[in-house]
Amino acid sequence: MQLPWNLEELFVAPKIVPGPEPLSAPGVRGLYFQGLPWCGKPTSVFAWLGMPETPAGQKVPGMVLIHGGGATALAEWVRLWNRRGYAAIALDYNGFVPTGDLAGWGGFYEQRRRHTQGGPEGWGGFDQIDQPVHDQWPYHAVADVLLAHSLLRAQAGVDPSRLGVTGISWGGYLTCLTAGVDQRFALAAPIYGCGFLGENSIWLPDFANMGPDRAARWLALWDPKHYLPQANMPMLWVSGTNDMAYPLEMHLKSARLTQGPRTMSIRVRLSHAHGGNGEYAPEVHHFASHILKGEPPLYKITAQARAGALVSADFTTPLPVDHAELCFTRARGRWLERYWETAPAKIDGTRASAYLPDGAVAWFLNVYDCRQLAVSSDYEEVG
Repeated sequence: MQLPWNLEELFVAPKIVPGPEPLSAPGVRGLYFQGLPWCGKPTSVFAWLGMPETPAGQKVPGMVLIHGGGATALAEWVRLWNRRGYAAIALDYNGFVPTGDLAGWGGFYEQRRRHTQGGPEGWGGFDQIDQPVHDQWPYHAVADVLLAHSLLRAQAGVDPSRLGVTGISWGGYLTCLTAGVDQRFALAAPIYGCGFLGENSIWLPDFANMGPDRAARWLALWDPKHYLPQANMPMLWVSGTNDMAYPLEMHLKSARLTQGPRTMSIRVRLSHAHGGNGEYAPEVHHFASHILKGEPPLYKITAQARAGALVSADFTTPLPVDHAELCFTRARGRWLERYWETAPAKIDGTRASAYLPDGAVAWFLNVYDCRQLAVSSDYEEVG
């Protein structure tokens, strides 16, 4: 599909510009970079930028960090990746700046305010669909992420061939869009977010309120399902069985669109949140460390099968296996209301297997390595 973004423009490091509200936090740099014009007016984007301690002459990998709904650029998220040995940039793509405890998870949830040079605000920007494409929130949010990536690549001491992107919730949605647009990334790890929002998501009432024509226009422009087929980097998909915004079946449909290697990591009743489940997601850390630093990989599911009630998943790994579990539900209906259960699965070499309990209508297998990192087979409905 023809992209609405000018990649030649966005693949150049943006200018760092004076901001209306200078901010500082321990160990990181607060800055504003020049965004794209909005409604004919210039914009700037706030971001935290941090570097790890690096021996002279060495270059480090890096991560672009995309916050979720209700949050803003998070200084502690940058410091977390700095402690892991990465350069990192966390931007606010809504025209906000943090106002919370800037020494910790500063600016977290509503501890933020608009700044005078901000671009469009909106989680989804559904109410902006009648405006020119270049003035809508998804257009600007993706452009801001690409510019932040370009800025990180330009930093002295950063290896531009070893950069990844991860985002949470709306940030996961933007990670999906970005992965299909910006092939410079070496990896992408959306947490919760996915595509097919018009088929099943928490935003179905919003689309209904828009009316069929306007909803179809938004989905044609901004649903990640149109961009994910162009994503060719390795991708890790992290979510929970009862995610409050992005149902499991849409999550898997999105992952299957991509061209590069994909890894699923699904936890039973994983809560939808920043801090802990989001920023600290251990699978994301080790997924990035394998691709960007050459450390041991996550397990790879190579095949799965169901023969009657017997289900199995084959996997490869250089590390010892700890255990495996069958994840299943006997419930049908809304994904939020389905009760998921777990049962031990048998490990035989590099195969995990289990028998589905009576009444099970959906299942997948989780295999855990010695680091307690979970890799999942594909979710499957039974019957």
